[in-house]
Amino acid sequence: MSNSTSFEVPQSFSNAQQQHQQLCNQIQFHNRQYYLLDDPQISDSEYDLLYRQLLAIEDIHPQLVTEQSPSQRVGGEPIKAFTSVKHAVPMFSLDNAFNQQDLVDFQRRIHDRLKQTDAIEFIAEPKMDGLAINIRYEQGNLVQATTRGDGISGEDVTHNIRTMHSVPLKLNSPDIPEILEVRGEVFITKKDFDFINQKQLANGDKAFANPRNAAAGTLRQLDPRITAKRRLSLYLYGWGEISADWQQPDTYLQTLQQFAEWGLPTNPETKAVIGAQGMDDYYQQLLARREALNYEIDGIVYKVNRIDWHAPLGFTAKFPRWAIARKFPAQEKWTDLLGIEIQVGRTGALTPVARLEPVEVGGVVVSNATLHNQDEIERKDVRVGDKVIVRRAGDVIPEIVGPVLSFRKSDLPKFVMPCRCPECGSEVIKDGDKAVYRCSGGLFCPAQRKRALHHFVSRKAMDIVGLGDKLIDQLCDLDLVKHPDNLYQLDVATLAGLERMAQKSAQKVVDAIEISKNTTLSRFIYALGIPEVGEVTAKNLANHFLTLEAIMQADTEALLSVDDVGEIVANQLQHFFAQPHNREVIKGLLDAGIHWPEITHPANTQPTTNSPFTGKVVVLTGTLHQGSRSEAKEKLEAVGAKVTGSISAKTDYLIAGEKAGSKLSKAEKLGVSILDEEQFMQMMETEHG
Repeated sequence: MSNSTSFEVPQSFSNAQQQHQQLCNQIQFHNRQYYLLDDPQISDSEYDLLYRQLLAIEDIHPQLVTEQSPSQRVGGEPIKAFTSVKHAVPMFSLDNAFNQQDLVDFQRRIHDRLKQTDAIEFIAEPKMDGLAINIRYEQGNLVQATTRGDGISGEDVTHNIRTMHSVPLKLNSPDIPEILEVRGEVFITKKDFDFINQKQLANGDKAFANPRNAAAGTLRQLDPRITAKRRLSLYLYGWGEISADWQQPDTYLQTLQQFAEWGLPTNPETKAVIGAQGMDDYYQQLLARREALNYEIDGIVYKVNRIDWHAPLGFTAKFPRWAIARKFPAQEKWTDLLGIEIQVGRTGALTPVARLEPVEVGGVVVSNATLHNQDEIERKDVRVGDKVIVRRAGDVIPEIVGPVLSFRKSDLPKFVMPCRCPECGSEVIKDGDKAVYRCSGGLFCPAQRKRALHHFVSRKAMDIVGLGDKLIDQLCDLDLVKHPDNLYQLDVATLAGLERMAQKSAQKVVDAIEISKNTTLSRFIYALGIPEVGEVTAKNLANHFLTLEAIMQADTEALLSVDDVGEIVANQLQHFFAQPHNREVIKGLLDAGIHWPEITHPANTQPTTNSPFTGKVVVLTGTLHQGSRSEAKEKLEAVGAKVTGSISAKTDYLIAGEKAGSKLSKAEKLGVSILDEEQFMQMMETEHG
């Protein structure tokens, strides 16, 4: 391993001795926190730095190396609550490679020791981020399972391993050695980790910081019934004691394949590679696929494939010389949560964003991370002032995994979503039963400006031809239009001066804006972009209340009496019209000359036409050739049909054009009457006698 580090090793022996002792004490403390208490006080990368500093001092001053030095230890001490078991064969840890040059040096040392010149075949496998385990079988029966502990002795966790469905209780094969110890990594998949944390929080318990801590905490449960619910997994990577009379295969890979044939779980990602270049190729490939794996890994392990080379290569005091681990760049770091700010999106959704003390994660300096929504903040119990775990994988947006609770001050307040939009001051409301909080100032809010205008001018709303998305974006970027009523103040000279516009095209847009002033009440309501209010709801509101003023003044009870209006829609309507900003824009639109014909008939008046579709619920799907679906919808509504967008048991007719999709299949399952376009046209011409 390369001992190069930015740490400056003291040349004075007395100074080196003092710093060495300090590092020993620190590492011993953090080993206890990590291995025994499952309560780490520093991140993995910070621990690695301490350990490399210790090695650097011992490299310059080897006389400081003693049996008590952390560099001579394989792992942490076994906890006292479990029975301690001495391993028949020690469970060594691995030397680390931190770059490709370290792997080149690793291969060179093997060449030198074996007097080999040919490229060496290695077995490459993911370095699982879990807990090492030794499982002992006698005459094919599982008799004992122990954690690695300090490498010499571990804790007896047989009662917990027996709960794992992936671990055979008995191996049924005539060639099973009388004694067989297999070694591997107990871990929790990403999906199961999320499930476990949801259960923890639902029960009022502390969430686990990461899958490795969850696996460690689960294996150390005294009650196997708890372990059984935690969904532990296992992949084998080696072996311990094996009866001498067993004819072991010649290679490491063949041995793992033999384990798999016996029904023992092995990692399908395990692969043979040739030389240092092959090791690097595998590293790069798996690094690129890291996030796609359903479990956490923190690097790659490489082992010499030929087993007969292991003995001549031998061991150092703490590592096998025939194996090494290359770590991935750290994906998790700890830093301080300085504040939580609110960003307002184009739809008005409020997103909390964490402002962090800048920290480098995965090669990128991270200073902020999304917290998604209020529910997510509560689930993770993140508070301003916490020290938090920040994760960044590949090109994925950084996220906060959770707080480091051992650092929390007791008086940190919980985060509460603001009741006013930080962009425009409008009231913030929760979006129904969803986790989203949304600004209700849709017509006025700067954050929602472009989206609100795009919707306002669309074909089914005010239908202003020529005012496309790109032109609206220009108008907003130049601050020429802030709200929909500003559109009616545009003139030819202003528009002609914009990019890709000329006198003639500008005149056409101005003319289209003028034409749009003559509309209908339902179109106008739809154009306002009120959340949950679509075309059908807008039309029902117009036909029920007859005037815009009546809609704006309606209370909850009145709104709920409208067809298709439930509590969520009623709530959105009331909050939208209660905002002074929205009312100002609506007044500006009316002052600009927008008008519509007076609606004189009450909502319950039935059309005079006596059609087969009168009072029926109809759904349109597919492509029609004798007019568009919008035109067909207008014809149906004119004869008293209710046109909806989804199939249900209440649907009377599905009118299916060409390339009808899932709605046709659902209608067939529900027994809904299906009409093609010709049948529809014939029935439209028919009146009941």
